[in-house]
Amino acid sequence: MDKISLEGMAFFARHGVLPAERETGQRFLIDVTLYLDLSPAGRADDLELTINYLDVYHKVEAVVCGRSFQLLEALAEAVATAILESFPVRQVGVRVRKPGAPLPGYFETVGVEILRGKSCPAK
Repeated sequence: MDKISLEGMAFFARHGVLPAERETGQRFLIDVTLYLDLSPAGRADDLELTINYLDVYHKVEAVVCGRSFQLLEALAEAVATAILESFPVRQVGVRVRKPGAPLPGYFETVGVEILRGKSCPAK
């Protein structure tokens, strides 16, 4: 299956279990991978036959910045659901990373990664 990837989208948002995380906010990094057939767009060189990256970016931004989640897992699920409902994809991979998690010691990020798909209609 073909894929479209948007990697390293950075948003300032207020997610976290601790009240201080939700009060002050922090940067979150989001990667999405859309799985679909890109051959019609590739053959025709036509934007209407694929998914516009800008539309995906704005959808992710609306979810990430639109409300507060305690868990990265819940944020990832909300992003995946919004993409599956809004775009003609078979599956979506969502990776959420949090560089400023309140943990001791040095680390680059903590995060979660999920893969979700549309269920096939009953025959």
